[in-house]
This record gives sequence, C-alpha cells and structure tokens, in this order.
Amino acid sequence: MTRYYFDIIDKEGRAIDEEGLEFSTLEQVEREAAQAMANAAADSFGRPVKPSEASIVVRDDAGPVMRLRFTVDIERLRKQ
Repeated sequence: MTRYYFDIIDKEGRAIDEEGLEFSTLEQVEREAAQAMANAAADSFGRPVKPSEASIVVRDDAGPVMRLRFTVDIERLRKQ
C-alpha cells in the first residue's frame, strides 16, 4: 500500500496534509479525493457565496499524483 497526502489549496493558502492515508489503488485515492472535495465545497456554501476556486493536490512520496478542482462562478443574468 502507498501513503497519499491530500493538500487543500484555496484563496486562503495551502493546507498541507502531514499524515496522509494508505490506499492500494488510484481509484480508491480518486474516490477519497472527490469525497474530500465534496465536503470542502459543502462547507464553503455555509459562508456567503463568492466566486472562488479550490483544489486538492494528491501526492505520494515521489510527488504529485492528481489534482481535483472545484470552482464557484457566479453570473448574474438579471439586474434587480
């Protein structure tokens, strides 16, 4: 099994995962990263919604493995 680290990057900066989790396949890593991104996105909607972007960079001891991005893009279609 390989240990993977899930670093979160947003406008506030970078939160480094020092502990990581062990997985045997990249599919498991991808599922975990997607769930972590979904949780982070849900948390962001508890605050006033503003255009923003966040990402999770997954790395192992050899370096980056994958990146997931979440973007909130607000386009007003009508003025009130």
